[in-house]
Amino acid sequence: MSKNKRKGRLPAAIYTDTGLRFFTVYGPWGRPDMAMYIFPKAISEGQSIRLFNRGEMRRDFTYIDDVVEAVERVIAKIPGKTELPSSGNLDPSSSTAPWRIYNIDNNRAVEVPRVVALLEQELGRKAKIELAPMQPGDVPETCAEIDGLMREVGFRPVTSIEDGMRKIRCLVSAISRPIKLGIEVFSYSRAWLIMRP
Repeated sequence: MSKNKRKGRLPAAIYTDTGLRFFTVYGPWGRPDMAMYIFPKAISEGQSIRLFNRGEMRRDFTYIDDVVEAVERVIAKIPGKTELPSSGNLDPSSSTAPWRIYNIDNNRAVEVPRVVALLEQELGRKAKIELAPMQPGDVPETCAEIDGLMREVGFRPVTSIEDGMRKIRCLVSAISRPIKLGIEVFSYSRAWLIMRP
């Protein structure tokens, strides 16, 4: 078990607590440092995108609607106390304190080049791809088990990467238009996502 996992689990094992681990969340209002936002902007501007580990990366992309649904269900589920085994010996990775940790992910790792292909399709442009070595500290694949989430709150994320990409329309061209806020006018130029009906 990694040091970070132990740090995350320790408070949950001492107090009544629920921990949530999110995996590569994308969708409206997402983090701008994620590939789902960096790639479309670069493709639209004709800049190259870097695929680490020479493109041999897989990520478990989780659409934001699935994350929201899972969080709502987890909030309604208060963790129960774990009973001490009859032997009286508790597994070192366990606790009798009421706690749970849930992975919230799509449980379907997708090859990053597949995501690039979907973006190319949405944008109508070919990506300029630069294959790069693995970054220090990175992993070639993320995909977590969600058995606890399914068993205890009855939910499994359902949005495939294809459906998630259909729900958003990536409009990535450097747009510049004025926005009137009160008496001041601001202009902006950025990559942005519009929800599709």
